[in-house]
Amino acid sequence: MNVLPHTAAFACCCSVLAGSAWASRLAEQVAGRHERFLEDRRDALAALSDPFGVPAAARLVLERPLPRGLAGAAWKRNVIATVFWVGELPGEHNPTPNTCSAWDQNWLANFGGCDDPEHRAGYLPAAFTPLLNPFYVALPYNDVARGGGHRPEASEVIPWFWQSYRGAGISVCKGRWLAIHHQGRVCYAQWEDVGPFVVDHWQYVFGNDAPLPNRNGGAGIDLSPAVRDFLHLHSGASVEWRFAEDSEVPPGPWRHAPQADFFRGLPPPRSTTQP
Repeated sequence: MNVLPHTAAFACCCSVLAGSAWASRLAEQVAGRHERFLEDRRDALAALSDPFGVPAAARLVLERPLPRGLAGAAWKRNVIATVFWVGELPGEHNPTPNTCSAWDQNWLANFGGCDDPEHRAGYLPAAFTPLLNPFYVALPYNDVARGGGHRPEASEVIPWFWQSYRGAGISVCKGRWLAIHHQGRVCYAQWEDVGPFVVDHWQYVFGNDAPLPNRNGGAGIDLSPAVRDFLHLHSGASVEWRFAEDSEVPPGPWRHAPQADFFRGLPPPRSTTQP
């Protein structure tokens, strides 16, 4: 009896079954490795804040309406003012060079040069016409933290935060208008730097606290030479100040383009608003 064909067929079946089992094990191994790869990938993606570029969910912001024109903002009275300027170098009463500001790393270049407080032509430095508004101030609060985002309390304490919000790390304080009063005269200027000395005293800038003690007699505001000259004051004098909306700012040298000849040699305009 010839059994070879049957033996061959049986061997063939065994080979097929063995191959099928091997293929099954291979498939299981591949599936296992693939699952582990996906798990590793999920762990990696979890560390990303926005791996697929999906917009963040909309945030509902309930903001108290501002008083009309911020006119309801109280004047901060009896605040010691010191004079500072773009390009000021470090000294006994100014530990930080003013070649850059808290919000402009190229402040000196963007202004056009040093805003020399001793050599003046009207409200301008005598050597050049500045490219930015020479009526500027500094207050001791920076809404942008060192890491680049806004300070945690910024959205809660700054009245106009969401109204002026333009993105993470972009200051909502830079360029804000202030009214400054001294002995019957009111000058308007823009907030362009942070100081004196501290950078986080929101309790004073937006609250009711007094400025912190410091080596400049507890000064709470820095004024540019143009503001000094308009108000006819000296460094260390006492002033009153408050925030102002753009619509509140009247015509004056602070309103004209920096390149205009209006600034040079023009007598100070009469003040019409007193606190």
